[in-house]
Amino acid sequence: MKKELRIIYMGTPDFAVAPLELLIKEGWNIVAVITALDKPQGRGRKPKSSPVKLTAEKHNIPILQPPNLKNGEFLETLKSFQADLQVVVAFRMLPEAVWSMPPKGTFNLHASLLPDYRGAAPINWVLINGESKTGVTTFFLQQEIDTGNVLFQEEELILPEDNAGSLHDKLMQKGAKLVLKTVEAIALDNVNPKRQDPAKALHHAPKIYRENCEINWNQAASEIHNLIRGLSPYPAAWCKIGSKTCKIYGSTVVEKESDLDPGEYATDNQTYLYFQTGKGMLAVHELQLEGKKRMAISDFLRGNPLSIRDGNSGGTA
Repeated sequence: MKKELRIIYMGTPDFAVAPLELLIKEGWNIVAVITALDKPQGRGRKPKSSPVKLTAEKHNIPILQPPNLKNGEFLETLKSFQADLQVVVAFRMLPEAVWSMPPKGTFNLHASLLPDYRGAAPINWVLINGESKTGVTTFFLQQEIDTGNVLFQEEELILPEDNAGSLHDKLMQKGAKLVLKTVEAIALDNVNPKRQDPAKALHHAPKIYRENCEINWNQAASEIHNLIRGLSPYPAAWCKIGSKTCKIYGSTVVEKESDLDPGEYATDNQTYLYFQTGKGMLAVHELQLEGKKRMAISDFLRGNPLSIRDGNSGGTA
């Protein structure tokens, strides 16, 4: 059964590697991998392969990197692999000519409990919004993005200490197992796809842009803390300290008040840096000042003492 079912796998980033590795390990027949074009990176602008491409190369799987998914030559090449099933994990929107091609369909893995948090950045937004649980979903692709009939779902609790990095890794592993479960069920014709309930599409998860990452100190400390954890380690929440941009990677809410204005800070220039917010104070534990390395707050203050006003007022961020 495993060798008879011909699978094409589509994906690009690290999140898509674990499901591909698990399918290969379990002996499923991956006849080709489709991934993004190599991107120039670094000072030398040398082309860099995607994590999925590197994985496919390691296992000697044929690789396709089409600039245009609607190109006739690409579609003919895709058809020549005679795939029974296509699996999509963190790739890009597919034209109908691609997702409708295999007889057993094309399914996608999404890092949320669909239909909630449809969009490009569900891991970030569940944390930014302070959710206590999320999960992974497999679903058959159809015309509108993230709206297809659901195959399987698995929940994942969000811990207070989770950030985007740790939640990404947990959902990647849980998602890999769900992809394997879905492939096994489809191979046995043992699936019962269910329509998504539009009433449960409560939140959106659009792509994160730089303006989404700027800290608004007028918000409550708890909201800012969730923004920081939802964007850590990448792309990172940021603010200004003096004239320089500062990325913040770790924080906690401090149960104390001050007479500082939102955005002003208190520090002993040794062990702590507290920012006043619209409600409560926020302790910063890890940050990166423009032009400097990422570091713990004690190391940062030792090398970058902050100016402090006299009396009870703090510096201004």
